[in-house]
Amino acid sequence: MSEQNKPIHNETNQSRRQLLKNIGLTVAAGAVAAGTTTVAQAAADKPEEKNESKTTGYRETQHVRDYYETL
Repeated sequence: MSEQNKPIHNETNQSRRQLLKNIGLTVAAGAVAAGTTTVAQAAADKPEEKNESKTTGYRETQHVRDYYETL
């Protein structure tokens, strides 16, 4: 190989390294953005809770009384 090819080869290695660094940073940034969006959506859903069902708690109905009698 001649000496002229070495600098070109060195530039190619540097550009490949920079490309791999950029890919890694892009993937990491995408993961952070996806996680942030999920947290924001979860926080937005929480205040919308509806309390339509007004349960009074435990109810002792006839079938429950029948079961208690078998014990």
